[in-house]
Amino acid sequence: MAADSEPENTNPENPDSGYPTPQESDEPNQDGAAQDASSQSGSEPDPAEQPPEHYDLSSVLGEWPFEPGTINVRVIRGIDQLPKIQVRLDLGIIQMNIDGRPDGLRPHGFSSLLEYYEARADETEAGTFDDETAASDSETDLYETGSYESDAYPADPADAFNPAPSDHDTGDASFSESGNTDEEYIPAPLSLDGDACRALREEAAQFYHRYVALLVLEDFEGVIRDTSRNLRVADLCRAHAQDDRDRAMLEQVRPYIIMMRTRAVAGQALKDDVPKAAIAAVDDGLTALRDHYAETGEPDEFEISSEAQSLREMRDALVPKLPVSQKTELRERLHEAIRKENYELAAILRNELRMLGE
Repeated sequence: MAADSEPENTNPENPDSGYPTPQESDEPNQDGAAQDASSQSGSEPDPAEQPPEHYDLSSVLGEWPFEPGTINVRVIRGIDQLPKIQVRLDLGIIQMNIDGRPDGLRPHGFSSLLEYYEARADETEAGTFDDETAASDSETDLYETGSYESDAYPADPADAFNPAPSDHDTGDASFSESGNTDEEYIPAPLSLDGDACRALREEAAQFYHRYVALLVLEDFEGVIRDTSRNLRVADLCRAHAQDDRDRAMLEQVRPYIIMMRTRAVAGQALKDDVPKAAIAAVDDGLTALRDHYAETGEPDEFEISSEAQSLREMRDALVPKLPVSQKTELRERLHEAIRKENYELAAILRNELRMLGE
């Protein structure tokens, strides 16, 4: 994810962090010179080795101050003339593409890692999968991934997308090989190892941060797109992960994704001035949550889940927005006409009610 404040590889204690590793001693080398001659001589660092001044983000950060307690989001046009989403954090700005993968990468030439593995799953099912291609696939060779946290974002879903490294062993390949020894080769089903599942979760975290930002911008169609996509990630890992822990990891946040998608569908319906469709969307979301908890063997969790409670509250808020029926409206107008002794209008309204079968 292209960001003005890079979250990954920032631990000074990590020798791979990109920080200069301090010399453990100033013992002379074979030539009798100190290992760090410039530091001993007190000379200033070579200006040519210093980053250019235009790397400094102070002016950008000063122009857009961070506001605690809110999700600070804006849309800008990038140097490629494409729209970008920017989220202001307390220590920087994160920037995401609006379409495609948020960081703009194309793993294995696909628009996302999810679509790459979905294509591999289709190929293994059709018997057209190339084992040699799979053996050469390595997510860590393509890009380095990382995660960041912000108090402005819901914490639990991000934690599930970026869990601590698992204790189980992971294989080098992301696909199991068939044990069939017959002449006719039967490809084995797609089998995702721990590294593949972790890479998919890290990618899902990018889409999570984007759909939270899109919800703030009321881009409901974008939220629907990204939440539906992350549900596919959960489905893929549940169906094809080698390890039980990887299969269950994203199931922890499935209720949250369902809730966010439901809110977006309902929001779009209200935006289109169709409140009945909004209530139907909330009812569908509640049904999906109930089914999820039933499938996981925890049906009682549905009643107490925060996601179900949130959708119930949304439904209660939507009911007053429903248009009253034509009969109800005519009755109310009739009572008002009688109260004001407007008997001529009352007679007209009674006639209209008779025509409606009242």
